Amino acid sequence: MVTTRELRERPADEPITMLTAYDAPTAEIVDEAGIDVILVGDSMGNAVLGHDSTLPVTLEEMHSRTAAVARATDDALVVADMPFLSFGVDEADSIENAGRMLKEADADAVKLESGPHTVELTRRLTQLGIPVMAHLGLTPQHVNELGGYQRQGTDPDAAERLLELARDHEEAGAFSLVLEHVPANLAAQVTDALDIPTIGIGAGPDTDGQVLVITDVLGLDEWSPPFSKQYADLRGVVTDAVTAYKEEVENGDFPADEHSHVESDVDDVY
Repeated sequence: MVTTRELRERPADEPITMLTAYDAPTAEIVDEAGIDVILVGDSMGNAVLGHDSTLPVTLEEMHSRTAAVARATDDALVVADMPFLSFGVDEADSIENAGRMLKEADADAVKLESGPHTVELTRRLTQLGIPVMAHLGLTPQHVNELGGYQRQGTDPDAAERLLELARDHEEAGAFSLVLEHVPANLAAQVTDALDIPTIGIGAGPDTDGQVLVITDVLGLDEWSPPFSKQYADLRGVVTDAVTAYKEEVENGDFPADEHSHVESDVDDVY
C-alpha cells in the first residue's frame, strides 16, 4: 500500500504515477493497474459534473466522491482535493473540512491549491495528522483572478515567487507538490531544490511524477489540454455501444430470448 512516507522516500529514478478518479468503478480499475496515487480532484466540476470550472464543486460532492473512491481502492494513496472556499477563509473551518475527508470519507491526504495564505494552514494540518499535498503554478480555483488558464511562472519574478512558495510549503510539512502548467525548465529547478517529490501536469518530464485527468487519458471528452495525452477513444466506444443499443431496441433485437424469463405459473393472471 502506498503511503505519504513511502512517496517522500522513493528514489528519484522511480517515477510517481497519479490519476484522478471520481467514482468507484474507475477507482478500482486505476488501483488494479498499479497507479500510486488517486486524486479525487475538484476537476470533477469540468470532467463529470457539467460545470465550466471547478468553482461550483461543493464540499459535500467532494466528500461523497472521495468516499466512493476510497471504498474501491486497496493500494493507491487516495488524495481528496479541497474545493473552492472550503479552506483558507477560517482556520477552524478549514481544519474541520479537511479532517472530514480523512475521518469520514477515508481519504489518506488532502490537496490544497496553494499560495501564501496556505503555508500556515499546511503547517497546522500536518501538525494535526492531516497530510497535505501542495499545488502551485496554474491553480484553477483562481481562474477569475488569473483571467484564464494560462501558463504560470513564465518570467523571472513569477518563477522566483513560485520557488519560494514551494520551499515554504515543504518547510511547513507538505509531503509532495503538484506543479501545473509551468515551464519545464522551471519545474526541473523546483524539483532539484526540494526534498519532497514534485508531480507535474503540463510541467515537463523532469518532475518526480506525473498526473493527468482520467477523462483526458480515456478520451471521453472532445477536447483535452495540449499538455495532456489521450490513450484511448472511449468516447467513440461508448457512442458505438449506445447507438447499437438504441438500434436493437427499435428493431426488436433486444431483449432476445436469453435476456428474458418466462414463468408458466403466471400465464393466466390476465
